[in-house]
Amino acid sequence: MKSLSFILFFFLISRLAFPQVSYSGNILDANDMSYLEGVSVSVLGKSSSDSTNTRGYFNVKASEGDTLLISFPGFIEQRFALAEERYLQIQIQDRARLLPTFEVNAEPYSFRFKDGKLTLVDPNEEKSLASNKGQVTAGYRDSPEGGVAIYGPISYFSKKSRNAREYAKKLEYLKRREGYLRIIDSDSIKTILTEDYRLDKGEWDPLIIKFNQMHAHHEFLDWSSEKVYARLREFIEWEKDWSN
Repeated sequence: MKSLSFILFFFLISRLAFPQVSYSGNILDANDMSYLEGVSVSVLGKSSSDSTNTRGYFNVKASEGDTLLISFPGFIEQRFALAEERYLQIQIQDRARLLPTFEVNAEPYSFRFKDGKLTLVDPNEEKSLASNKGQVTAGYRDSPEGGVAIYGPISYFSKKSRNAREYAKKLEYLKRREGYLRIIDSDSIKTILTEDYRLDKGEWDPLIIKFNQMHAHHEFLDWSSEKVYARLREFIEWEKDWSN
């Protein structure tokens, strides 16, 4: 009997030490940073679960140390350990994007599978690539064709490299704005602030637009989410005082 009482006492102490709170955030496609709707988010070992809305938003009850199980058809299942941070931005990887690029010729059409998408190949594109494959041509500087045109593997990898660099720049830019995005894209933050400052439904978007305009010179690059949140609260307080 004593051992049973001790177990119950230990269980109650554990529940008090790690109370359940709301963990919320957004689920994004790791490749293009778009919101994913319908992603299943559940807390392992507990009944709390949710499914993301059109903005990738979810909200579950959990405790620090719990693990989120994130699953979505066609994407790699992910487990995410919860810590003190309660506003989360989680990226998941599309399985199809890991597959190699290939083409299927089925007369009279040809299809290309690339980056997880199956698209119809333009016949003119095929003809152009076939006729100029492996060629290097020169022309006048002011001609429509330009000074030098390179076809075949060299031009293909040059374009692929350029696209990769542009994509890397985009990811770096988004990473440097991660603190800002965590606050602005969080529905729970919006709910807290609209309640704290008694904002009408139509006041939020104009406030955020003005907030962004005031900080357009730095775009919140390398700001922490705590700094953005504190500055946003200061801005709303100033706006409400000025309007009154």
